Amino acid sequence: MSYAFMDLGLSAALFLLMLAMLLLGASMGRRRREKVGTEVSGAGAVDGAVYALLGLLVAFTFSGAASRFDERRSLIVEEANDIGTAYLRLDLLPADAQPGLRDLMRRYTESRLKVYQTLPDLEASYEELALSQQLQSQIWTRALEASRRPGQDTAATMLLLPALNAMFDITTTRTMASLKHPPKAIFGMLFAICLLGAMLAGFNMGLGGRVSLLHAVTFPAVMSIAVNLILDMEHPRLGLITVDSFDQVIADTLANMTPKPD
Repeated sequence: MSYAFMDLGLSAALFLLMLAMLLLGASMGRRRREKVGTEVSGAGAVDGAVYALLGLLVAFTFSGAASRFDERRSLIVEEANDIGTAYLRLDLLPADAQPGLRDLMRRYTESRLKVYQTLPDLEASYEELALSQQLQSQIWTRALEASRRPGQDTAATMLLLPALNAMFDITTTRTMASLKHPPKAIFGMLFAICLLGAMLAGFNMGLGGRVSLLHAVTFPAVMSIAVNLILDMEHPRLGLITVDSFDQVIADTLANMTPKPD
């Protein structure tokens, strides 16, 4: 089962649980109305505090997810720029050392694309990541050998090696960015407050004597959709909201790596 379906299933479960809690609260409210009337001392303050906390949690998690989503898109562009810069600076090496390194750079760029295109198959993605790391080692070794040749311009070396370093470093940055999420306790608390808020809403409806079907369905639906969007943005390679379109910038960089004549 794909992550998108799991995400939708989790959101659907939240909707059903919230609806059940709302109906439970409505039943409690009706019983309270029949026994002691509709007056509940301090209920407004408690309701306000719970809904304020719910709004704060939704805003916090949504804002954080959107920020991390944009960060991951920016890192794709940054990696494409780093690869393009390093590829261009291969011109600074001796002519006979360039073809082999250019071929390695093309293979490396293809591998970097596949690291993310193979998701959600984690095993295949990790295999491609290992391959790209092997290619990094080969590129670095060959670049050092070419840079140490007698007569090689030191200034050229000082331009090329930092560019390769930046190209390698961004892979770690992107990998760690994909693992950056809020603590699970935050999501657990968000789910718990959603259920508590639904029960309180139902209780207030029950005190009024009649439960509005429209309101009873709208509140759980809106909250479950919001949670679904948050989860999708937190995992932009697995759900319905993705950053896949930004991979085109790396694909364009690869397309521009046309072999040069020896």
